Parts: sequence; structure tokens; C-alpha cells
Amino acid sequence: MAKPCILCLDDDSAVLRAIQRDVRQRYAEKYRVLAAPSGQVGLDTLQQLKARGESVALLLADQRMPGMDGVDFLERARSLYPDSKRALLTAYADNEAAIRAINRVRLDYYLMKPWDPPDERLYPVLDDLLEDWGSGYRPAFEGIRVLGLRWSPDSHAVRDFLARHQIPFQWLDVETRAAECDQLLAALGGQRPGFPLLLFPGGEPLVRPTLPVLAERIGMRTRAERKFYDLAIVGGGPAGLGAAVNASSEGLRTLLIEREAPGGQAGTSSRIENYMGFPSGLSGADLTRRAVAQAQRFGTEILAPQEVKALRAEDRYRILTLADGSEVAAHAVMLAMGVQWRRLALDGIERFHGAGVYYGASLSEAAACAGEDVYIIGGANSAGQAAVHFCKYARQVTMLVRADSLTKSMSQYLIDQIAGTPNITVRLQCAVTAVQGSDKLEQITVSDFAAGTELAVPCSSLFVFIGAEPRTSWLDGTVERDQAGFILTAPILRRGHPGLKNWPLDREPYLLETSLPGVFCAGDVRAGSIKRVASAAGQGGIGVEIIHDYLARL
Repeated sequence: MAKPCILCLDDDSAVLRAIQRDVRQRYAEKYRVLAAPSGQVGLDTLQQLKARGESVALLLADQRMPGMDGVDFLERARSLYPDSKRALLTAYADNEAAIRAINRVRLDYYLMKPWDPPDERLYPVLDDLLEDWGSGYRPAFEGIRVLGLRWSPDSHAVRDFLARHQIPFQWLDVETRAAECDQLLAALGGQRPGFPLLLFPGGEPLVRPTLPVLAERIGMRTRAERKFYDLAIVGGGPAGLGAAVNASSEGLRTLLIEREAPGGQAGTSSRIENYMGFPSGLSGADLTRRAVAQAQRFGTEILAPQEVKALRAEDRYRILTLADGSEVAAHAVMLAMGVQWRRLALDGIERFHGAGVYYGASLSEAAACAGEDVYIIGGANSAGQAAVHFCKYARQVTMLVRADSLTKSMSQYLIDQIAGTPNITVRLQCAVTAVQGSDKLEQITVSDFAAGTELAVPCSSLFVFIGAEPRTSWLDGTVERDQAGFILTAPILRRGHPGLKNWPLDREPYLLETSLPGVFCAGDVRAGSIKRVASAAGQGGIGVEIIHDYLARL
């Protein structure tokens, strides 16, 4: 963590060296002591410190400086660092100016020059000022700061990206935290370059970055180190991570390619309470963090965010074409892309995506819903977990469920939790049939099928969990899928199955193998799979054992 700063100003270079030397001698262990030869240089320094999020404990300025005297400097510096202690170095003839400055800039102290000996005439004063400042000091946040608008889809995309990749950041809404944002913008020259604006410690800001640009800036890897791997895994959810841990721990050169963020849908879950070995449950983010660390410790190379656009076979090799045009080859491929949330088919709803309408838990929005009414569409486990999480922040959470009972799609432990939570309401046989708003969601229409009524209600946050669908169109003509797009594998694929008409080998497909030899599938994207985190992770591990058999026969 960066030390708080002490800034000394004097236009006389000899005096400036002397005061900097004496202050450093006493305080260098706890503070970073900086020097400036003029008021303007001092303000420029403070603006740079402010943009980097650093703290300033004390400003020690000489009164008689040309262009901008000490009092003028301290007055201007207050807008950047209002809580810093302010002291003035004066000559005997400057006493009246110093006294007037006490009211003008809330001067904390003025010191007479010369200050020798410092043990008697300098340090006792600065000790008191720094002790007083330190009693109320809270270290500044040192990570990425994101300035943006809550209802901006671009701002939401950046926040969601950072949260899902578990990158620490501080969110500053330019409307609700205007004063703080104005200070930061002033430190950047007073311009409003556009939002979201990302401020990095010690680096240049980013204005409305695309996600690939942001990924590159924070050091994510999007290009493979090698051209060839034993196993390439497409998808970084529980199935993909389960396969990566098992494969790399057993010595296979393993590459995992994730389109968005490791963890998949499970990574956005606020609480998973039925995963073996965690009796108190754990969050999807925690499970993802552990799995990623484990896979990387064994040597798995992870590319994220990166998208696979095509798959083809060349002799014994399987070739993946990535979104940036590069290619990687492997002996075997594991398809573990999971599924995506199905979109709500209502007129005009797409313009509210990221501006009041969110698919999945979108945990980055939870704290922003404090004191508000939140609506959740869906009646399965993901919707129930989201309701239990959002009720900690929202005034009221209302679940809208098409079915006539939660028991058809939700685990009993979640049903019990929801029933015991006073600010969660479940409305059965209900659905949203219309959305309204200008630049953000403002109102929804709820249809009650049992009562035969429709009611328009105010709503600024709507979270949608209405089932999932695979994203597998890029596999057209490569591997067989069912009518819904889920990937067919053995044991569904057997001799005589239409999907095996071009099967080139004498043997039957291995368990979890697709219609293309050497290409396997695990997790939610596989036809007939059980949609549970533990099941997906287990399939990933089982798939690696089968891939070993496949590799042994090459």
C-alpha cells in the first residue's frame, strides 16, 4: 500500500532541500516526502496524486513564492485534498498574512523560518498535525476505480466483466457521488471525457473501453503460448474447470478457452449450498476462484476472454480457430461451453439490457438495489439463489413464477429459505408481459394468469432466469446436435443413430464423445445432462479419464 504523502513547497532551492531533508529524516518511514519549487508545480503534483488515488497528509508551503504565494496554493489545494493538514512557512514580517490565512484557508499552523533546531521548532508541531490527521485517516482504495452511470449498459458491462473476473474495483456513480467524481475529474484537467471512465493506479485512464481492450490492460491472456496441446477445453464453467484440473494434474498439456469469464453461470451464483464438502455453502465466485487457482497451479493455460469460432479435423489433430484469427491444435477437444440465459421476448426490452434488465444474477448490481423493489422472473434454483441474495439489499424482492408451484423446479432447501424470508414474495402463475421506460427500465406489466388480471407496477431492476439455451451454432456441420442445439454424445450416439452416419472408425464412440472422434462434451451443453454444478464438474473429470484412453490409441 502506498504511503501517505507530505508535500513541501518553497521557491528557494536551498530552503526546499533543507525542509525536505529534515522532514524525511523524521517521517520517511511512514510517509512519502515530496517537494515542489512553486505553487503551480505543487498543484500539478496534487492532481497526479489524486488521479492515482493517493493520500496526502500534510501540505507545508512557503508564503513568499512568486506567481502563487503559499496561502493561494493552500486555498486551491483544498479542493483536491480538503482533509489534508495545512501549514505555512513564514518570515517574521508575514505574521499578519498567516493569521488572516487561518480563516481564509483554515490554516492549521504557521511556522517561523528558520526552524532550527527541528527537534524543538519543527517536529513537535508536525507530530501533532500528523497524529491528528492519522486519527481520521482511512487508506485510499488502491485498485481500479470505475466512474460511470448506473443505468448505462456500457458501465454495466464493465462492472460485470470486472466482477466476474474477480478483479477488485471501486464503483463511483457520477450522479450519486458527484462531489468525489468531480474531484477526480478535476485532477484529470476538469474534462468529462465519457463514461465509463476507468482510473488505474499509476497508469493512464481508459475511456469507454471495449472488453478486449480492458482485458489486455489488466493483464489477461487472450493468445495461446503454444501452437499445440494435448487437450483444448472450450468453456470455463464447472465442467471445463473440472476437466482442466484433472487433465493438467495428470501431465496433459492443457489449454482452456473461455468466452466471457471462468465460472460460467455457476460463477455468478450468490450461494451454492448443495455442493459436497461445503456444509455452509459457498459462492459461485469462491468456487470459481478455487478451481482456477487449482488448474493454474497444475499448469493449465487459460485464455479469457477469448472466443472459439470454428472447429475442424486434420488427420489426428483437432484445430480451433479463435476470434482473433489465430489457431491452436490439440489431440483432443473437450466442449464445455455451458448454456446462456434465454432472452425475454417482449417488445422493446433489448434497449433496457444493462439499464434495468439483467440476465442472470448480475451480482455487481446487488448493492445498487439497496432500499429498492426488485423483481425476479423464474422459479428454478438460480432464481431462488438470486432472491435470497438480493433480499439482503433490496426493500422487497418479488419472484414471478409461471408454474403453480416452486417444488417442480427448485430444491427444497431454497424453498424453505424463501418461505422464511419476510421481504421475499412469490407470485405463482404470473409473468411479465410488457416493459416501459425511457433511457432505463421504469415499469413492468405483470399478468396473473390465475386471476385473469394485468397490473402495471414501478420497476427499475428486473432479473431474468427463464431457462437456458446452448450457444453452439458455430459447430454447424462439425458435430451432431439435437433440435435445441445441445450436443449429442455417447451413449445417445450409438451405431445406427443418424448422427453417426459419417463416423469413420470401427469402434463405438467413447462415453461423452461426439460424432467427431477426439471431440468430447461435458456439462450443461451436452444433450441429456443433469443441470447441476457437481454433475458438470464430475463429467469434466470423467471425460479426462476417457480422453486418456483415446490418446493411448492414437
